[in-house]
Amino acid sequence: QVCAQLCRRPCYCPWVPPRCPRGSPLVLDGCGCCKICARRLGEPCDFLHVCDQSQGLVCDYSSASAGTGGTCNFEDDEEGCEVNGRVYRDGEVFQPSCKIQCRCLDGGFNCIPLCQEDVRLPTPDCPHPRRVEIPGKCCPEWICDAQDQHLLRDARAVSPQLRQPCQEWGTAWSACSATCGLGFATRVSNQNRYCRLETQRRLCMLTPCPALPAAFPAVS
Repeated sequence: QVCAQLCRRPCYCPWVPPRCPRGSPLVLDGCGCCKICARRLGEPCDFLHVCDQSQGLVCDYSSASAGTGGTCNFEDDEEGCEVNGRVYRDGEVFQPSCKIQCRCLDGGFNCIPLCQEDVRLPTPDCPHPRRVEIPGKCCPEWICDAQDQHLLRDARAVSPQLRQPCQEWGTAWSACSATCGLGFATRVSNQNRYCRLETQRRLCMLTPCPALPAAFPAVS
């Protein structure tokens, strides 16, 4: 009866199809007649204005009063999440950008970075490293300031044998590797003749180890 009342033949549709918002595809209306924008999660719907079935949505009339339309919801009441106008099902993995990967979970989403968050320490040939966005590449990369490079080249050109000033850098010594007796402590430092970062070791002893009990005399 609803189809007979609302669906008139032949179809009379606008020449130009509507422009849909992002995440809302063009679909046939409930009469299978004209192209309309599919309704998204939480949007009102009825017999003519259908929900986006590609996202698993149906028109839910459970909370609507008699004679009114429904609301687009998941068919099996499974929770999803909406990001940038697109609905993802629970458990679905997606990438909003090339830098992060997300997973829809219980109506929300958790994301992890895909770009390495490494740290570059200063070196003689790159005393001031910085991270910049490179056109055509997703993740930022480390570069050295052009001014630093020019100063370094000019100094080497004037006196190649001149030793470059070394800005000392190093971590604190680690705890001793042994609780008693001789052990090793380590650190990362550039305090060497080449001013290069390296792992250094030194001997350490917190306390002497207790003497071992004397061996039992051999039985003759």
